[in-house]
Amino acid sequence: MSDIKAEWENVLAAKDCEKLLELFDDYIDSIEAEEELREELGRLGEIAVECEDPYDLLHEIAHVYAHLDDSEAGIELYRRVAEKKKDDPEEYATALYYLADAYEHFGMPEKAIETYEELLKLEEEVLKNEREIALTLANLAVNYDELGETEKAIELMERARGIFEGIRDEKNHMISLLDLAHFRYELGDYDAAEALINEVLRNPREDEIEINARLVEAEIFAGRGEYDKAFRAIRDALVKAINVSDEIFGLVFDTLTDFIEGLFNEGSYGVVAENMEAFAELFEDDTAYFFRAIGELARWKAGENGAKERFDELYSQVENEDLKAILDEWKRPKLSLSLGL
Repeated sequence: MSDIKAEWENVLAAKDCEKLLELFDDYIDSIEAEEELREELGRLGEIAVECEDPYDLLHEIAHVYAHLDDSEAGIELYRRVAEKKKDDPEEYATALYYLADAYEHFGMPEKAIETYEELLKLEEEVLKNEREIALTLANLAVNYDELGETEKAIELMERARGIFEGIRDEKNHMISLLDLAHFRYELGDYDAAEALINEVLRNPREDEIEINARLVEAEIFAGRGEYDKAFRAIRDALVKAINVSDEIFGLVFDTLTDFIEGLFNEGSYGVVAENMEAFAELFEDDTAYFFRAIGELARWKAGENGAKERFDELYSQVENEDLKAILDEWKRPKLSLSLGL
């Protein structure tokens, strides 16, 4: 028996939830056979539902079940915890929140809505915590939007916004404005969406909120066909994200590359070519060559003489394999099929 397995068995026998969470990744990663993995998850799940604070451990278990294409098995553990907590309204509310969040996370918005509505009723009739009521309304709104019921989402988010404003919860008030702006954008009401974004940007705000505001602002500009303004908004977000976190930077960077790819697909090469230097100058590594290569690729696709050679030279200076893969994908000719009648 390996050292990690021996330690795992001792901790499992002791039902030490904190230590199980600490050992989880190393031990689970050591299991190769799916049948053995499922058996271990079953044993662990039985202990997890008895933990005083089970939610971090349930999160890890549920993600492994999802990897095995069995999200339902992970969610069932959240349901069992909720059932155990029914006699304590505070504990039950917490369990319902985590259950709803799991449904949402694993792509089941209808079930998430059903659970959030039960939570909202408990909060409104028993717990009467205004901030928690508003947060649940906001979560309901996001899930209704996921189902395409954007008008309903706006109605719920407006209620949440009013509560956040009333209790002076500035951070969540700003987040609710961002969500409302995105919903309005989805309905094509760009003026209302822009007004909401401008309200966010006029107020003191955290960097992450400003970054998300700039991304929604970019959506609005792109929806109007104002691509230069959309690029500027994404650049503002990227500048801010560089000093926030790798995760946020990655989100903005992916948004930017998705936007560029969309423009390539619709043949808007000129606007891509004109805006890449503004991004290149933000970087001192080969990412600068990446953006300059995109600019030359756009000129090449537009038929400009010498652009292919300039692209090849810049491409050769990009060392990051992920960035090169993006360029490789974009430089491929798009296949088009037509039927001769």
